This record gives sequence, C-alpha cells and structure tokens, in this order.
Amino acid sequence: MQTLRSLFLSKLSSDVRLEGKTAIVTGGNTGIGKETVKDLAARGARVILACRDLAKGEKAASDIMTEVNGAKVVVRQLDLSDTKSICLFAENIYNTEKVLHYLINNAGVAICPYGKTVDGYETQFGVNHLGHFFLTFLLLDLLKHSAPSRVINLSSAAHAMGKIQFDDLNAEKDYHPVRAYAQSKLANVLFTRELAKRVEALGVMAFSVDPGMVNTEITRHIRRPLVDIAKTFSFLMRTPAEGAYTTIYCIITPDSQMLTGGFYRDCARADICWAGQDDGTALKLWAISCHMLGIRWR
Repeated sequence: MQTLRSLFLSKLSSDVRLEGKTAIVTGGNTGIGKETVKDLAARGARVILACRDLAKGEKAASDIMTEVNGAKVVVRQLDLSDTKSICLFAENIYNTEKVLHYLINNAGVAICPYGKTVDGYETQFGVNHLGHFFLTFLLLDLLKHSAPSRVINLSSAAHAMGKIQFDDLNAEKDYHPVRAYAQSKLANVLFTRELAKRVEALGVMAFSVDPGMVNTEITRHIRRPLVDIAKTFSFLMRTPAEGAYTTIYCIITPDSQMLTGGFYRDCARADICWAGQDDGTALKLWAISCHMLGIRWR
C-alpha cells in the first residue's frame, strides 16, 4: 500500500520553482508553519516568518538557513491576538516588501482554557479567525498588486462539528474549548468561501486547508491521554512535514487545477460540511467580523 508520504510526494512536483515570489507564513517558527517555510525557501521563494516570539522566530530562521542552501527567510513580529500588533506588522510589510504572492494564515490556538485577546475577543475565535481576517484585509492591496496571488487559510476537519454562535461569539454565556475551536475552524472555511468571491476578479485565489491530525505544539492543551492514544496508533498522527503537504499543494498547483474558495485535504479538493457551504452564514460572519474589527471591507 502506498504510504501517506509517497502519496503526497507523488503530487508535489519538486521541480516547481518560486524564484521572485514572496510569501508570508504566520506561525512560521514551528510545526506545520516551519515545514512550509522550509519547502518554499527550498524552491527559491523569499519567506517572511510572522511570529509572536521574535527569539523563537530567529532560531527557526537560523535552522532553516542551515538546512536549506541559499534560503531567503526573514522574521517579523506578529501577535494575532492584538490588532495593534497586526497593524504594525502590515505597516512594516508595506515599508519593506514590494510584492506579496502568498499569504499563508497558518498560526492558531486549539482547545485552550477560556481566555480573551488583547481586544477582548474569545481567544480561539479571536486568533484563529479575526486575527487572520484582519491581517488579510490589511495586506489585500499588496496581494492585488502582486496578482496572481493566493491566500491559504488553515482550517481543520473539526470545522464539520462547528456552528457559528452569532448570539455568543465570545462564548461569555457558555464556553467549551472543543466547541469554540470547531467554531473558529468553521469560520476559516466560511471566510475563505466569501473572500474567494470578492477577490477572484482581482487575480487573488483563496483556499482553506485541513492538514490532518498533526503532532505539533498546538496539541499542548489537549488532554494527554488522547494525544498518547493517537501516537500509539501512528496512522492517526502526521508529522509536521506531512501536515504541510496540502498547504504546499495549494501554493504550487496551477490555477487551472484549483477551485478558488475550495477546501483541500490530502493534496486534493475535499467535501465541506453543510454549514461550511452556507453562503448566508458566510456573508453574515463577514459583516459581523468587520463590525467587531471596526473596518469597512466591501
């Protein structure tokens, strides 16, 4: 039987080059993000690691430059739980970068205790959805200027368990970490779907990705017995490199073979749950997200 790795590698042509391309990877200092940076750098792209912890980001960049000959990687500070940090990051990008071809919204938190972002949003919804929504809004002009370009939003199979709780988005009435995580991952899918409609004519494509169950730092809040069981049955867990494959697929595959707004898993287009196909919910989420962030995005 063909292994997961060989199946993925058969679809990821190693001869696709990305010289002259610039990418941003949020959370690029660890896990799936770091593996994504490593692959893009090996293909010749200039990659910006957007990291909350600059020291960890610099260490990751040093590791990548040691492993990948000629890697062009830089580190910029970004805290997705703080809109001021997101604004400062975007300002820095406009001041230092002439083009942006790929925005990989990879960073996230999962199944964590209840908390709020600097701006008062429930942590998982605030970081996983609103943070990346706002970042994409701020960088859209550069993406349009650099078209053809792409936005890749990392979601999860957990989106199928999600429901957008419009009457309690901050989970102040009732909080469950798994339910809040599933809501944020469904929000990623709905955001991608609505974004794709709005920017397709501008030369920007958008995709949401399920990387699979990956053994990364994001599992730190999950009950250890569950993680240990998954590790025992290794076929349930992927390495960070395997988790990055579908993101890379959505970057290097020709436009003609991709469906903008689509949901991708295992280097192929995959089915979205019914809630993820609800255009009315996607539009309502878009409007409420803009209202929460105090922005106008037509």
